[in-house]
Amino acid sequence: MLDPRDLYTLADEQPEEGALEHPVLLHALGGFIDAGNAGRLAGEHLLSSLEHRVLATFDVDQLYDYRARRPAMTFMENRWESYEAPQLVLEEVKDVEGRGFLMLTGPEPDIQWERFVAAVTELVDHYNVRLTIGVHAIPMAVPHTRPSGMTAHATRKNLIDIKNIWAGNVQVPGNVAGLLELRLGQAGRDAAGFAVHVPHYLTQAEFPDAAVVLVDAVADVSDLTLPTGTLIEAGIETRAAIEEQVAGQPEVAAVVSALEQQYDAYVAGEGNALPLADGPGELPTADELGAELERFLAEENDRKGRGDV
Repeated sequence: MLDPRDLYTLADEQPEEGALEHPVLLHALGGFIDAGNAGRLAGEHLLSSLEHRVLATFDVDQLYDYRARRPAMTFMENRWESYEAPQLVLEEVKDVEGRGFLMLTGPEPDIQWERFVAAVTELVDHYNVRLTIGVHAIPMAVPHTRPSGMTAHATRKNLIDIKNIWAGNVQVPGNVAGLLELRLGQAGRDAAGFAVHVPHYLTQAEFPDAAVVLVDAVADVSDLTLPTGTLIEAGIETRAAIEEQVAGQPEVAAVVSALEQQYDAYVAGEGNALPLADGPGELPTADELGAELERFLAEENDRKGRGDV
């Protein structure tokens, strides 16, 4: 393996000695499953709401596949105006009470996973990180009208107290966040992760309610004080828009009703484990329903003259 230290550069301005006392490291990397964009929304919300500064920058050129995920460029009349260069950075963030923690955000590396994980592990040691936490979201056959559930995992059982909806084994595609947690655990370091459950028909839309669940979970396990106000407000608007669409579409209402019955039976202990993404049969598929809801939400955004909900 090439030297992991060559993957990142520390900023000239670093925390004064004692300023970061065994901080938590939160990572929200884009590229893996993030239903409802919940992980991205959570990360963007924290950085937009809290004081932060860059501590280390990764050399994206060594990690990113530009042809697989082409960054956006803007062409203005007769010239190239701008280029949205991907960035992978580690930042110091202050919570509501001024306590420092670390956030790692940016695209999931396409290559050199083990070297990247080794680099992050070096930074974990460098800043004396006490707990590393990852967040993302997965699609589930659940209705938007019920509380968002969550799957939690950690390198030690007593790090989390959330009971997952299944107790069996499952094999999923590899991802850097999972590999980082695995390697940290093998090295005897504490790490945890949260995957919030998003209605499968909202996978490609933005679902702020799920981001609220992630932020609250991070706050609970880390003892940080993290804001959720603007996410809650966005969630209220999104739910209202969805309800308007459901009310006008009988087939959509039928899907939601069936999912509610399935969810309530499970909560009451009368049903089987909730399925990951299979909706009830003989009804519109998750893709069909999701496409219709996305179209409606986009039209609502345009009508109100603003960006994404």
